[in-house]
Amino acid sequence: MENCKHIEEIKEVTPSADGCEDCLKIGGRWVHLRMCRMCGHVGCCDSSPNKHATKHFHETTHAVVESFEKGEDWGYCYVDELFYKKLPS
Repeated sequence: MENCKHIEEIKEVTPSADGCEDCLKIGGRWVHLRMCRMCGHVGCCDSSPNKHATKHFHETTHAVVESFEKGEDWGYCYVDELFYKKLPS
C-alpha cells in the first residue's frame, strides 16, 4: 500500500478470542470485529458501543487491524488512515 510503512509490521497472529475480547469480559455487545495484526487482539469496531479496536490502538500504538468478519478482505492503518485489500493467505 502506498504511503504506509506500518503494513510492513504485520505479523502472523492468532486471534485472541472468537468475539470482542474486551466485550466478552464485561458482557458488552459488538457490531463488527477487527483483529490487530501486531498481536492478535480481537476488538469491536467504531460502530459498536465500546469501540475496543480503536481503544486498543490508542493503548498500544499497534497501527494495523483487519476485518475479523467472514467474507471481508480488508485492513486499515490507524496512523495513516488508509484501507488496504488483504492478500490471500
